Amino acid sequence: MMPGGLSETKPATPEVQHIVNQVKPQFESKENKTYDTFKAIVYRTQVVAGINYFIKVQVCNENYVHLRVFESLPHENQGPSLVSFQTGKTRDDPLTYF
Repeated sequence: MMPGGLSETKPATPEVQHIVNQVKPQFESKENKTYDTFKAIVYRTQVVAGINYFIKVQVCNENYVHLRVFESLPHENQGPSLVSFQTGKTRDDPLTYF
């Protein structure tokens, strides 16, 4: 684990894409726009009372956003929730804690 409890950056998995798909409507409503492309690229995790996912998402050719998604413990039976996000990112921007 790296400082702050963040894992190393890893390529997005189908599970991470599924999380991204689930929070896409939350993101779109906060941004007040819709995105045809919403593809998870890489992610990091932080284990808390649940898991924080930090996910880089491609929203069009050159534009990326970083999402911070909290997934509670399985017994709490709640879906992932969008905690915060950063827009205006590029493919090369590092995925850091925010």
